[in-house]
Amino acid sequence: MIIDDEPIVGKRLKQIFEKAGYEVEVFTSGLPALQELERRAYDIIVTDLKMEGVDGMKILEAARGKNPDIKVIIITGFAKMETAAEAFKKGVFDFIAKPFKVDELKQVILKAEEELQGSKKSGA
Repeated sequence: MIIDDEPIVGKRLKQIFEKAGYEVEVFTSGLPALQELERRAYDIIVTDLKMEGVDGMKILEAARGKNPDIKVIIITGFAKMETAAEAFKKGVFDFIAKPFKVDELKQVILKAEEELQGSKKSGA
C-alpha cells in the first residue's frame, strides 16, 4: 500500500513496484487507506507523513494496531528528529526524507520483505 497526497508520487511508485513484481494499491489520502486496511491485510505500507485529515502517524498506529508484524515506511519532506523518534517509538520500520532516491526505497522494502519472510519461517 502506498499513501501520498501527491498523485504523481503514488503513480510513479506504483509503476516501479508493480514492474518489480509487487501488488500495489495507491491512495492519495489517509481516510480511504484506513478503510481499506479494515477490509484487507497488507504486509508493507509506504505512507507520506504530512497529509490532510489522516496523517502518516495515524496510518502507522492503525496498521500496527491491526497487525504488529506489518512494516510501515514513512516518507516525508518534513523530517524532524522528534518526529522520527516518535515514529520509531510507535514501531515504524523506517523513516525516509523526501526527496529520496527510488533505489533507497527499494532497498528498504527489500529489507522489510526479508524480515517478514524471516518471521514467517520462525513461526512468529
